[in-house]
Amino acid sequence: MSAAVTNALGTPLPASAAAPVAAPDIRAQFAAARAAGKRAKEAAESIGLSEGAAVAAHAGEHGHSLKVVPLQGSWLELLQSLEACGPLMALTRNEGTVHEKTGVYTHVSATGPVGIALGEDIDLRLFFAQWHAGFAVTELANDPAKPPSRSLQFYNAQGRAVHKIFTREATDQAAFDAVVSRFAQPSAGYVFGSAPSPVAVLPDADVDADGLRDAWAAMKDTHEFFGLTKKFGVERQQSFRMVEGLFAWRATREAVACLLNEAAVDGLPIMVFVGSGGCIQIHTGPVRNIQPLATPHAQWINVLDAGFNLHLRTDMIASVWVVEKPTADGVVTSVEAFDHAGELMAMFFGARKPGKPELQGWRDLVARLPQAQQDEVAHAA
Repeated sequence: MSAAVTNALGTPLPASAAAPVAAPDIRAQFAAARAAGKRAKEAAESIGLSEGAAVAAHAGEHGHSLKVVPLQGSWLELLQSLEACGPLMALTRNEGTVHEKTGVYTHVSATGPVGIALGEDIDLRLFFAQWHAGFAVTELANDPAKPPSRSLQFYNAQGRAVHKIFTREATDQAAFDAVVSRFAQPSAGYVFGSAPSPVAVLPDADVDADGLRDAWAAMKDTHEFFGLTKKFGVERQQSFRMVEGLFAWRATREAVACLLNEAAVDGLPIMVFVGSGGCIQIHTGPVRNIQPLATPHAQWINVLDAGFNLHLRTDMIASVWVVEKPTADGVVTSVEAFDHAGELMAMFFGARKPGKPELQGWRDLVARLPQAQQDEVAHAA
């Protein structure tokens, strides 16, 4: 079934719907929300829009501070062309986590709709089937003495951001302008649909738990995990429950902050994965400056390092799992945080290269993480 067509607000339109809300009204409401201090995604949602729909409404000539030029792929070629721009900031986020890395887009390639970027700092897994729309976005700063923010922004068919790319002071602006000119398509006219219905999860009793456990024990590579879940028809956390006590254990909601703080103290290099559905962005290396932040509406744990920032909402964490996967190089251990909707917020590993065993320091750190007690497990369920 195709997604429902929406108006500029992201609201499904019936066949007899009246004309959609005019773009000038959207721009005025969005500008007011931004002026009140809301981030772009929050500003869009506060007035009933998906972020993609709010951005799309700013294409063309108008007097507001947010200027937008629609882009058209190939998205692979666009990303490959960014190497000439020098350092850029890559941003991938989901509902509860934001991952920001500064570096050069190099070694970008694809096999069919699946791409990869393997730069020294920009390390991405790209799922282009989710990349529905792209825009070049310029937004004036509230302080006229500051330069405008310039970015490339990509959205899925429901208007959810899958990846964003921001210029930095060291970016070659002329090369960036050339990329925008090459891929600009002012008449693209992107339309966003409503979110699809969630996929039904197979009841635990209907899962071949013994078969799953045997297949899990036989894994030789972590990448086999996705195929394993497809074969047995299990959702990610459901698979953990099926192997709980053998290959998976529950940690407390505080385990993520503990992990980051201890890794910083130990100087232990780790890997931090954050996905948007259309992109997985990876940091490999140490983390140093770990800062909690409490606001009236959210609690965060932040990594504020040169070249790498992570912002994770600890108040959105519903469950944390420690997961072991057998490989030809020995067991590989991850720590995975999920929100209350069951969405994966972030995954953490010890830094490792293929063919090398996992760092003992990482295993020691994970062993020290606080384990969830039965009352916490019942509450999470």
